[in-house]
Amino acid sequence: MKRVPAPLSKTKREVETDPDLVPYRLTLFVTGTTPRSARAIRNIRLICEDNLAGRYGLEVIDIYQHPELAKTEQIIVTPTLVKHFPLPIRKLIGDLSDTDRVLAGLDIVRPLSVRTPGSEHAA
Repeated sequence: MKRVPAPLSKTKREVETDPDLVPYRLTLFVTGTTPRSARAIRNIRLICEDNLAGRYGLEVIDIYQHPELAKTEQIIVTPTLVKHFPLPIRKLIGDLSDTDRVLAGLDIVRPLSVRTPGSEHAA
C-alpha cells in the first residue's frame, strides 16, 4: 500500500476554525491628521503586529477625504475601528490606547505570560 504524505498547508476550513490562523480584516476611520487619529493608527498597528503578525489587513480611511465610506459604515465618531472579519462585526471607538480592551473587542486572547501587569482581575 502506497502512503500519501500529509498536506503541508492547512485547508481553508482549518484556517477558518483555527484562532491562530484566522485572518483579520480591519478598517480604521479617522479625521485628518489630528493627534488622536495619529495615536489610533499607531496603537492599532502595534496591537496588530504584536498579536496578529502576518494575518491581518488594515485599511485606514480619512473621512474628510472619503465621507461616503463613513456614511456607508454608519460612522458618526472617530477614530472608529471596524472589525469586518472574523465575524461578528464589531466597532471600537477611541484612540485604541487600552490594549486589553481592544484585544477583547477583537476577540483575541493573549497567553497569560504576555498579559500586561494588572490586567487580571481578582476573583
